[in-house]
Amino acid sequence: MDKKSIGGSNPSKRQAEILQFARESRRENGYSPSLTEIAKHFDISVPTVHQHVSSLREKNLLTFENGKKRSIEGLRDYKSPVIEIPLMGTIAAGGPIEAIRVQELIEVPRNMLSSGSEYYALRVSGRSMIEEGISDGDIVIVREQQTVDDGEKAVAYMPDRNEVTLKKIYREKDRVKLVPANKYMEPFYETNVEIQGKVVGVLRKEI
Repeated sequence: MDKKSIGGSNPSKRQAEILQFARESRRENGYSPSLTEIAKHFDISVPTVHQHVSSLREKNLLTFENGKKRSIEGLRDYKSPVIEIPLMGTIAAGGPIEAIRVQELIEVPRNMLSSGSEYYALRVSGRSMIEEGISDGDIVIVREQQTVDDGEKAVAYMPDRNEVTLKKIYREKDRVKLVPANKYMEPFYETNVEIQGKVVGVLRKEI
């Protein structure tokens, strides 16, 4: 096995899977799995498991307890560099259209999210937000909240239309101004707008 796939500052995908399996085994059985049990679970050789476990030990994510048959002990908390959030469907960044709620899970970098908040993602349809770096086909990361400051990018639900759109929000005396980030498109106004979240990040469409 290529040593590069075993080393590095963060655990590889397989190493993260081994950590998760060991945690679950300890929680369910009260003890850690042996190297043989790990090898059987992942259908890999014991020497390969030993390489992964040794690498995890070097990264201080796992320790051995000498003299015990089941030597994998003392797992430290490891937070994956990615986290799964629901992809709720498609949202308009053009003329308002209804968000399509077909939920699946996607992985996003953990450092894009703050603890203590709920997040979801929406795929963008349209070009009205291109001057904010949001293009057709990109995925926006949305923090659930009911208010935003003027000028912030928000997911806005318009009950009178039963539609959802992505725009910059400005409050006026008796109405809300929804502003595209595209000099070729005009803002529009609504009197009844519900904020469903603030855009906090963008995942670029793969080209």
